[in-house]
Amino acid sequence: MSKKEIIVSNVSKEHKNPIAELVQVACRFDSEIMLESENHRINAKSIMGIMAFNPSKGMTVNIVADGSDEEEALSAMEKFLVCE
Repeated sequence: MSKKEIIVSNVSKEHKNPIAELVQVACRFDSEIMLESENHRINAKSIMGIMAFNPSKGMTVNIVADGSDEEEALSAMEKFLVCE
């Protein structure tokens, strides 16, 4: 299992449809990917979960990936959320 804490950038400014695009990034990987913030934990492959989680600028988020491609998944999610 790999875990990384990041601070979300302005994803709504950088991406046309950030919620759907974030789910698409997560779905490219076989690993289980979870996003955690305060007392919320959601599956990054769930569009309803991402909508409820609503990652927004300045939010501290832990990305947790577990599986065969967890490092790649963690990196891709981080790049999306910090708008690299």
